[in-house]
Amino acid sequence: MTTATEPVPPTGSARTPKLRADASRNRERIVLAARDAFVEFGADVPLDEIAKRAGVGNATLYRNFPDRVALIREVVLFVKNRLLARAELAMTEADTSDGGGPFDALQRFAHASVEEKVGGLCTLFSSHLDPHDPEFTEVRERLQSAVGGLMEHARAAGELRPDVDPGDLFIAMSQLTRPLPNTSCRLLDDFVHRHLQIFLDGLRASAPSTLPGRAATFEDFQQNKN
Repeated sequence: MTTATEPVPPTGSARTPKLRADASRNRERIVLAARDAFVEFGADVPLDEIAKRAGVGNATLYRNFPDRVALIREVVLFVKNRLLARAELAMTEADTSDGGGPFDALQRFAHASVEEKVGGLCTLFSSHLDPHDPEFTEVRERLQSAVGGLMEHARAAGELRPDVDPGDLFIAMSQLTRPLPNTSCRLLDDFVHRHLQIFLDGLRASAPSTLPGRAATFEDFQQNKN
């Protein structure tokens, strides 16, 4: 199991205006602090708390994000773009002889992705933003293609069981990174990689069980948002 962090793109989308180095660092600190605060307290966490966690003044936060919706949108794009970067890196590794094989690349993607705490942000994805936003659509389609291709590589190599799809992986990562009621986020952090590895071992082609129901797909996520 490898949990090392790979390079990821800067905060937000390619359409974010280029900022000075110090302004860019402040913006990324705000987005990272907002991501963690939204996971812990939900979308209604006071923006003052986010500014405090980021180590910036309220004026700096509002200069970058005029309202809560703008900040939520940036956090969602930030997480989606980082997931995409990790998936595309894993695809590159799956095609190299020293990458350890397609399933190893898939595992590295999954372990790196849970660090983004996607489960704790699900309500932001579904309740506060337009799922048809063209930037969301572009990133989602590229992510679907990359993860689908990564799993097909592993399946073609005889390493991934035939009855699973990308939706199954994302449901598991979402469930494993969603804070449980009345527990600390730190408790979740302590065990998420262990439990994810148990799930990943069940994705191997040698897994003996027959799965009930059908495989989950990316389209299932979209149906829930419309």
